[in-house]
Amino acid sequence: MKIVIAPDSFKGTNTSLAVASHIEEGILRVYPDAQCIKVPVADGGEGTVDSVIDALGGKKETVKVCGPLGKKRNATYGLAGETAVIEMAEASGLPLIPDDKRNPMLATSRGTGDLILDALDKGCRKIIMGIGGSATNDGGTGLARALGYRFLDADGTELLEGGGSLDNLASIDVSAVDKRLKDVEIMVACDVTNPLLGEEGASFVYGPQKGADPSMVRHLDKALERLADIAENCLGIEARNIPGSGAAGGLGFGLIAFCGADLKSGIDIVLDTVKLDSYFGDADLVITGEGRMDSQSVNGKVPVGVAGRAKKHGLPVLAIVGDMGPGAMDVLPYGVDSIMSTVNRAMPLNEALDKSSPLMVEAAERAMRMIAMGMSLNK
Repeated sequence: MKIVIAPDSFKGTNTSLAVASHIEEGILRVYPDAQCIKVPVADGGEGTVDSVIDALGGKKETVKVCGPLGKKRNATYGLAGETAVIEMAEASGLPLIPDDKRNPMLATSRGTGDLILDALDKGCRKIIMGIGGSATNDGGTGLARALGYRFLDADGTELLEGGGSLDNLASIDVSAVDKRLKDVEIMVACDVTNPLLGEEGASFVYGPQKGADPSMVRHLDKALERLADIAENCLGIEARNIPGSGAAGGLGFGLIAFCGADLKSGIDIVLDTVKLDSYFGDADLVITGEGRMDSQSVNGKVPVGVAGRAKKHGLPVLAIVGDMGPGAMDVLPYGVDSIMSTVNRAMPLNEALDKSSPLMVEAAERAMRMIAMGMSLNK
């Protein structure tokens, strides 16, 4: 029996590789000769770096970068051959700023650009970037500055970092832009569809959680509109209405406009990168999973993404999950055939988290015993 194990991480307890290993242990208790293929995956959000470098045999790199308020800090990204995996929250994330100092007028995405620059220095030709958890609202101009772009006012003076200064933008100087950008493929894991501007855009939807009051929100929206106008004039790029351009304070827009990036579904980027489909050829079963399965699991989450790929090969799919919330069964029409919860009795949350690893092993064993029983009934 060949089983492909492709779960997400269980946040707060186990990485996706650890989850896959625990599931394998449970399988081997019932089918000791089973061939288990472990493929750690993620949906483009938290845990993506770990899953991709585990799947591809990569490593982590730590770099000194510009933090969201300008202070130098260490940030980590993944490196596997010529592929880099970057989570912008590592360098420009909201958790890096204390609540009382959050200010999207000043916060910069330059540190994320520093990570791209380091990846280019290490010979990367492909960059996968997750852009959740941003502290910024600068339209990606900070990132672009790290790569050689200059944002100038009418007098030719370089603007201050942050989204607040962009209402004075008059031109964009591209004379010193890093030429290696033309030779690198940048794929952005983005599962939101917000445009750059307006009531559904970056400033209005995400600005308040980053510290913006109503007046600041209006200012930032106008500033991003100015950025979009100047980008069109100077670069010939129209990206303001592309779905996802408003993600991460307009970083989606900036990555398109300044780096030629493509915005795609996070789960599809990861599954393509780890070449999940290549393991399905002679498989008998696919096991996936996530920490909590509920009605939101159909929206670009790992189990549904994996199941969709598996069904193209006619394979049955089992999801092993930490918890089944309201709407968990909504995943069944999307290719998940059955769900097994790791929690085997009523227990407090902290106990379930503490015992997450052995509970996973036991859940996999229970699932395989049920499969064995079903196979005997069909004889």
